Amino acid sequence: MMKRRRLLKMLSTVFILSCLFVKAQEPYGTNKYIDKANQLTAKNLDSAIYYLKEGIDYYSEQKDTINLINNLCHLSEVYDNVLDYGKSYDGYWEALILADLSNDDISKSRIYQELGWLYTAYRREEESLRYFNMSLKLKKQLFKEKKISQDYLVSNYFAIVNCYRVNHNYIMAKTYLDSCELSLKKIDPNKKSYYVETEKGYLDAIAGDYENALNTLNESKLFFEKKSPSYLTIVYFLLGEVYKLKGDFEEGIKYYKESLKFSEMYNKHLGYKLFNYEVLSELYYNQNSFKEAFYYNDKAQELNENIFGRKSKNHKHLFEIKDRYRLQKEKEKALLKEVRIEKLEDQKRIGFLQNILMGVIVVFMFLYGVLLFRNLRRKHKLEKQKTNEVMMLKNRELTASALQLIEKEEFIAKLKQNISKSDAIDAKAIHNMLKGFQNSPGGNWKEFEARFTSINQSFYEKIRTKYPDLGQTDLKLCALVKLGFSSKEMSSLLGITIESVHTSRYRLRKKLGLEKGENLIDFMSTI
Repeated sequence: MMKRRRLLKMLSTVFILSCLFVKAQEPYGTNKYIDKANQLTAKNLDSAIYYLKEGIDYYSEQKDTINLINNLCHLSEVYDNVLDYGKSYDGYWEALILADLSNDDISKSRIYQELGWLYTAYRREEESLRYFNMSLKLKKQLFKEKKISQDYLVSNYFAIVNCYRVNHNYIMAKTYLDSCELSLKKIDPNKKSYYVETEKGYLDAIAGDYENALNTLNESKLFFEKKSPSYLTIVYFLLGEVYKLKGDFEEGIKYYKESLKFSEMYNKHLGYKLFNYEVLSELYYNQNSFKEAFYYNDKAQELNENIFGRKSKNHKHLFEIKDRYRLQKEKEKALLKEVRIEKLEDQKRIGFLQNILMGVIVVFMFLYGVLLFRNLRRKHKLEKQKTNEVMMLKNRELTASALQLIEKEEFIAKLKQNISKSDAIDAKAIHNMLKGFQNSPGGNWKEFEARFTSINQSFYEKIRTKYPDLGQTDLKLCALVKLGFSSKEMSSLLGITIESVHTSRYRLRKKLGLEKGENLIDFMSTI
């Protein structure tokens, strides 16, 4: 059964690549050698191979890479059809080398897909899916660039459906079948592919819907009878599988034999002969028809040995691992690696010099910044020092002026006292005279405050911001404390007693939140 599954995968590849979606093959093109070979494939296989080889020689001389790739691929398909996988393998790798060198992405996507099927025949499913996905990725990009039609994507999805189906992963097969149908609807809502329908019919049978499966496969059968009779080899085989699943073994045997007949008639899908031999041997054995069972079993073993046996002339070199493309790519990678190493070394040297230069620039900028900062700081310090000196000078002048006012007040007060003691002088008249030129304490303060504010412009603003609860008397006291006046001098300037000054100072300390050991004068000097 395992051999039958492997061959089923392989055969699906061959036919799909040669028959699926004729319209989608247009970018690959054709030529007189391919056309002639297509006419002779079913009638005279050797002649078909001869013409394709003639085309390869001709286009090699002409250096026509596109036609050369095309002929190599067609020849590989022919070898694939007749189970000569070794020659098919060599042809695809040679075509891939040419496509890679000429940057022919359309041909590369085609060859990746065909190699996916070929690796399936070599029993390497992971490699097969890897190449299918490489092909799909490239085709999506080509379709995005409008270089190929949507049919190409359908072809690729269909190949993946086959791969998952023959490996009995029906969930993934159904997923990619949905992708096929969705892509077909994007092309034309009414478009139908009978290749896709054939797969759909078989998956319906797997789901247990035998009636729908048979209707779908029979509809496909009618289509291929007119359009591509060689594909009936696969359709009849799947019909036989559906009847086998239903338990109708007699009907199944009939369709397996029809599949055999068409594979021999058209010289295509010869691998399905192995599947048919194995299934027929199994069914006849279960019916106790041992003669027929042994007959088909012998046929299966003989064909299997011819296809996969070590004595097969077509496949001896497969065991020698002839992978020219891989070897060439490895050489190219080695050369690219050397170039990259040299480039990295150059970049490293350049980077080292750039780092040194950058370091010098950074050090220079740092030193320049330090010098600039020091210069600005020194300049700011000098300006501040100069401002402080000017303020100190003006405050000294203001203090001197205030002290003169205080002395004037004291002198007048003393003069009043002396006049009051003398009986010979008209005290009342003199008192009136003194009163005329004597300033009131309030007037003295207003004059002082105006001059203080002009010198210390920000003092009141700062202290009000920090201590908004201070009253007018508190602010006056703060100004006098800042200038270093004594309590007696404050008393004279404010027109209050010394005791009141002491009381005001005490209350001010509480409002400012000063501790017992903190000096009020030092505190005011910081504002």
